[in-house]
Amino acid sequence: MALNIKSLQDIMRQDPGVDGDAQRMNQIIWILFLKIYDIYEKRWKTASLLQGEIYESIIPKDLAWDSWAKSKNEQGQAIKEALSGDELLDFINNTLFPTLKNLTITKDSPLNQKIVKKAFEDTNNYMKKGILLRQVINTIDDIEIQSKEDKKELSFIYESFLKTLQSAGNAGEFYTPRAVTDFVIQMLEPKIGDKIADLACGTGGFLTSAYHYLESQIKTAQDIQKANSYFYGIEKKQLPFILAVTGFLINGIENPNLDHSNTLEIPFDALSDLETFDIIAMNPPYGGAETKEIQSNFPSEFRSSETADLFMAVICERLAQGGKAAVVLPDGFLFGNDTAKINLKKKLLDELNLHLILRLPKSVFAPYTSITTNILFFTKPDLTQARGTKQTWFYRLDMPEGIKSFGKTKSMKLEHFDPFIKWNTNRVELSDESGNFKAKSYSKQELESRDYNFDLCGFVSEEEEILEPFALMEQVRNERERLNHTLDSIMDKIAQIIKDNA
Repeated sequence: MALNIKSLQDIMRQDPGVDGDAQRMNQIIWILFLKIYDIYEKRWKTASLLQGEIYESIIPKDLAWDSWAKSKNEQGQAIKEALSGDELLDFINNTLFPTLKNLTITKDSPLNQKIVKKAFEDTNNYMKKGILLRQVINTIDDIEIQSKEDKKELSFIYESFLKTLQSAGNAGEFYTPRAVTDFVIQMLEPKIGDKIADLACGTGGFLTSAYHYLESQIKTAQDIQKANSYFYGIEKKQLPFILAVTGFLINGIENPNLDHSNTLEIPFDALSDLETFDIIAMNPPYGGAETKEIQSNFPSEFRSSETADLFMAVICERLAQGGKAAVVLPDGFLFGNDTAKINLKKKLLDELNLHLILRLPKSVFAPYTSITTNILFFTKPDLTQARGTKQTWFYRLDMPEGIKSFGKTKSMKLEHFDPFIKWNTNRVELSDESGNFKAKSYSKQELESRDYNFDLCGFVSEEEEILEPFALMEQVRNERERLNHTLDSIMDKIAQIIKDNA
């Protein structure tokens, strides 16, 4: 079994209907999803027969993969009736897609059937040349998953496919490097039976890492069921949603509980009635803005034009008592002093336990963005625990020795977290050669006295670097916001001194 993504992209570059890597990935993924889903359906059908049951597919028989996609029989001979050219295009555009978009599902439909309709709700066929489309379908149809080695190989190829998102324009926002997702899950240490969520799951990296982390704990059929269905992901954009669904199937998650919608559309007052989660691991979108209508779902103290702030408000509500969370956020959240950020940081200190902020090297998400990010680790106390934060540790993870920056050809690896892992077994204050803190603990009172400015143990000296225009603009914007906060803080102190001495 082999899947050459580059050869598929080369075929699609000849088609006038497909423009850019994002559309090429979109085109590949809906075909790949149907192929992988067909492989699983054959397994589900066999398993049902062994149990004396009849498996009923949600996909009509005349739209099943073998009915239209296969062009060769088991002997490798060409099937004369195989659709191609304009006939294939007409079938896909006017029969296959309309049917899949309008499949009937109910709240009682199995998860592995709901995902079919959700995957195709906003999916489109971009190719305009049926002959080229037939070539793409034939290449994907050659995939087989007969062994663990096949599954491992396909998973590796698919992960490489996802990594191209980082350099595919704005699509990079949907992919979190696997080193980060694996590290976060190792820190959170989920157990079989934990309800694990990512409320803006993108391509599903955190949930996939969690599943693989739990695999060693699976002992019974009930464990398998929990490991499959105790995940919850929600993603509003079509491309990352279908990428997540397909990735879950490839990695062995047969019943992914995924919603194709927007977490932020739920009124904040209604969150208390919804399911809570034992583990929340997220890299929420930041730098963007939601509509005024979405913002109005939130109380004034959390209302913000920054998407990441709104997600933080939701995360705090939907984390279960005794639950653990890890959230990737940009520097702007740490030093920001607008109403929403101040109130969110106050909530983290007063009601939750913000025990660790890990500051990541700025190029972790390159080439998509060079914005410096951080991972906030916090818990929500249960009824037996005291509310609030006593102390918060800050740790700055420097670039590995010999590496100037991460990027398209040199991505972050799990072993690059080793210095932190070693430090985390015996947390002590650390300083660099310049005397600046690399690791330090701050009490709740110290953080409050800083007007909730959490910009501590950061990167204070960097080599000059030539950035891409948009990355430079973002850097200037962040630096301006940081300076504005500092000036505001100084002016407030001056005003207070004048008031005290009046």
